[in-house]
Amino acid sequence: MENSVQFVHWLRSVAPYIHAFRGKTFVVAFPGELVVAGALPVLAQDLSLLHALGIKIVIVHGSRPQVAEQLALRNVEGRFHNGIRITDTAALECSKEAAGELRLDIEAAFSQGLPNTPMAHAAIRIISGNFVTAKPIGIVDGVDFQLTGTTRKVAYDTIDRILDAGSLVLLGPLGFSPTGEAFNLTMEDVAVSAASALRADKLIFISETPMLVDQDGDEIRELSYKQAEVELGKAYLPSDSAFYLEHAVKASRGGVPRIHIVPYKIDGSALLELFTHDGVGTMISTENLESLREATVEDVGGIIKLIEPLEADGTLVKRGRELIEREINYFSVIEHDGVIFGCAALYPFPFDKMGEMACLTVNPDVQSQGDGERILKHMEKRARRAGFHSLFVLTTRTAHWFLKRGFVQASVDDLPKDRQKMYNWQRKSLVLIKQL
Repeated sequence: MENSVQFVHWLRSVAPYIHAFRGKTFVVAFPGELVVAGALPVLAQDLSLLHALGIKIVIVHGSRPQVAEQLALRNVEGRFHNGIRITDTAALECSKEAAGELRLDIEAAFSQGLPNTPMAHAAIRIISGNFVTAKPIGIVDGVDFQLTGTTRKVAYDTIDRILDAGSLVLLGPLGFSPTGEAFNLTMEDVAVSAASALRADKLIFISETPMLVDQDGDEIRELSYKQAEVELGKAYLPSDSAFYLEHAVKASRGGVPRIHIVPYKIDGSALLELFTHDGVGTMISTENLESLREATVEDVGGIIKLIEPLEADGTLVKRGRELIEREINYFSVIEHDGVIFGCAALYPFPFDKMGEMACLTVNPDVQSQGDGERILKHMEKRARRAGFHSLFVLTTRTAHWFLKRGFVQASVDDLPKDRQKMYNWQRKSLVLIKQL
């Protein structure tokens, strides 16, 4: 029964994401290393689930280790400059062979349909073709990249029609010129160009790199593209991680709202990144997605969802929707990617220059991550701006949390006169006050 309750709770918690993602276009790109690691069947299952939820999927694959293997069989040494392969005629033939083999492997992975597996009853169709027009990189820094190219155009209109028909689209690291030449491309370049041309809602790199960390060793969970540019300028990231981040910035500048860099070594990393609050990778966005702000009437539903469980167990005094709507100007919320994860209210007692903070709530799934303290600091700032000298709370169960943050125990007599009249002697809440 406990597992059943957890399952129902989890399914309800991801419902906002399911509603938000339905009908959206995601470009999912992964390197050839993922296939070598044997992670392709599981990724196919996860992407099939996203497809079943109504998400339009474009897949872009890389082939670097497969090309290296083909070159080794021919006793040809691969050459690189600034992390990009220099493609001569032999390397291009190896790229074609690797791309063809990978295409078959990917199509086979999406053809799974065994009973009692995530792919049962899937019946997914995946379409590939000459959707990418390319041009040669040319000579850079005195180095002739020969048959290495860069994306010139993506046939977004054709791809859109395929997606609307319910199929997935597969793009490889090869492009073609109007003169009939083939060029070897980087997976990252194709993915960014496709996501920009399709006006995709998300670009997801399922990468061979670990979670990005900053100079202090702390995980980088979220950056605006401007913050990402600053981190790149510090030149401390490993070359592979920096390469992904550079392309994430390029995609963001190209109009893609969300870019995720997710390590494939975590089982189900794409699902965890998309359907959990903090994810398991790094997200780059056109702007910071998390905001701590004063509430509006559109936030009433999210606030009610947060506080209802605490009202039910007696932690909070019950408030109806009409009351919250009337008092919405007193509330502040913490929002991440359109979902309300925390709230609090500040009730004014201007004659006494005091404010009451009430209804401080954080979603249980993201507690212990500092959101409660952030809301508290925000409410203290609101109180100071309003000219209040102190902030008080009434609590029956969380006194220790407030005491650790500078509140001191007081008595009912220390409350504003108007608040003393409304004190509920049956609840016997502790009175805690903090001087501002």
